[in-house]
Amino acid sequence: MDTSKTSKHFWGFPLTHFSYFFIWATIYGYLTLWMENVGHLNGMQSGLVFSMMAGISLIFQPFFGMISDKLLFKKTLILSIAIAAIFIGPYFQWAFLPLMRLNSLLVAIVTGIFLSFVLNGGVSVIEQYIQRASLANGFEYSHSRLGGSLAGIVASLVAGRLFLWQPNSIFWLCSMAAVLLVGLLLFSDKINLANAAAAGDTSNSLDMSLVRSVFKNANFWILSIFYMGAAAIFDVFDQQFIIFFKTFFTHAGDGTLVYSYMTSGQTIIEFLLMFPMPFIINKIGSRNGLIIYGFLTCVRILGSALAPSWGWVVGFRLLAGLEMPLLLTSIMKYIAGAFDIRLYATVYALASNFAKQISVFIFSAVAGKLYDQIGYQHTYIMMGVVVFVITLFAAFFLRKEDPVQAGEVSSNVQQE
Repeated sequence: MDTSKTSKHFWGFPLTHFSYFFIWATIYGYLTLWMENVGHLNGMQSGLVFSMMAGISLIFQPFFGMISDKLLFKKTLILSIAIAAIFIGPYFQWAFLPLMRLNSLLVAIVTGIFLSFVLNGGVSVIEQYIQRASLANGFEYSHSRLGGSLAGIVASLVAGRLFLWQPNSIFWLCSMAAVLLVGLLLFSDKINLANAAAAGDTSNSLDMSLVRSVFKNANFWILSIFYMGAAAIFDVFDQQFIIFFKTFFTHAGDGTLVYSYMTSGQTIIEFLLMFPMPFIINKIGSRNGLIIYGFLTCVRILGSALAPSWGWVVGFRLLAGLEMPLLLTSIMKYIAGAFDIRLYATVYALASNFAKQISVFIFSAVAGKLYDQIGYQHTYIMMGVVVFVITLFAAFFLRKEDPVQAGEVSSNVQQE
């Protein structure tokens, strides 16, 4: 591939990642606090909003995957998501509270549909579009994803201060980020169409028989099981981790302060490792990257459960800064290299997002009950064992990817 023709088409994509994940980080970082302080929702009502977001996204994700595979580089769907995000500010400023006064279930349904379209469902559209652009334009997806990691850091610094000044301002900041996102999609994110075939069939010939073939692919189910057992438990483990972490401190405030420093350190590690991670995965292979991620997750969970002091817990927590770049880089390359590239978005939406959301929904309820019954340490040990068994299963049965199709080596290198 002639990289001189594609390098000029790189810089818009990290900014696209930044603008989208700034919205993501702001909403997920401060929506609960806003609903409590401004919306005056109780815990059950706030939980209902998030449940609707997760549940409705299960409807969006399969369709978004198939539509994305059909559209390929056409921006109809991704622009619809970006334009919808512009209305985040107006919705929370003028619509949320009036709807809340009418009926709490109504506001949960409307908010769930809106935010799952933009975030829970829309994230796979953004991710697969940029991954495909990376194949056509000749850059590493993880180098673009750096923009998303940076967005998390900036959102924590900026949105928190804005929330203290004027709570509604964080949603208008999301709208501004969405305007930037629309502008980038329209004027900056260019595709090297001469190499578009590297990212899929440009004839738009995708049909339902091809989509149905995914469900007959044993490797698809193995990948889904791996994601449900490893990546989902990764998220469930982190949901109430701060409560567990505070048990190591006499004063809860000290635990909160150390936790904030630890989380910042984790984010910085994640940001820095996004640079070399593509080269590491190209060396070891994306399948091996997924397996290593699974075992690292197991070590982090079991290590936290058995840690004698908070210092050990911090050490194991910082492993998450390695896990996320490892997972993001590996899964993108693996799906490209182990499945029909025409079905890239469908496989990503179903095996990654859809399966994971179902698993998080189930495991969250089970874990919450176990925390109360047997405590955090024993629950974490059970989680770690589950991750170990499922990762071992994947190590034996997950099929190896095609390194050329995955972008791990060039076709010229393989011929040599």
